[in-house]
Amino acid sequence: MTAAGGAEVLPIAGDDDVVRVRQVVRGYAQRVKLSLVDQTKLVTATSELARNTLIYGGGGTARVEVVDDGRRQGVRASFEDEGPGIPDLALALADGWSSGTGMGLGLSGSRRLVDEFDLDTEVGRGTTVTVVKWKR
Repeated sequence: MTAAGGAEVLPIAGDDDVVRVRQVVRGYAQRVKLSLVDQTKLVTATSELARNTLIYGGGGTARVEVVDDGRRQGVRASFEDEGPGIPDLALALADGWSSGTGMGLGLSGSRRLVDEFDLDTEVGRGTTVTVVKWKR
């Protein structure tokens, strides 16, 4: 899988940045002509992940780009922080679990909304979550 063009890196340090990430992701989703339903799924998942980066990671960055696997295009969004990390990953990924401060989707809800979901975390080092939504 290769990036088709340059990536856009956005800071996440406040609520306005979460809104900006959502707008940028929607623009990329429209550029690759995701269906309206898939646009909504991707924007919803990335909005939750951006908010998690802010609330639990203490802020960080989002990296958004168009990707191409040779057969189709999609949008990849990565969220990186240097926060405390996730101490109980199994619990954090469990269906229905939420800390109660997000949109209620939790990581498991975000994972269900996208085609690819990768989470790398270590206590004391931070967390990186990368998602991809492919054009159908």
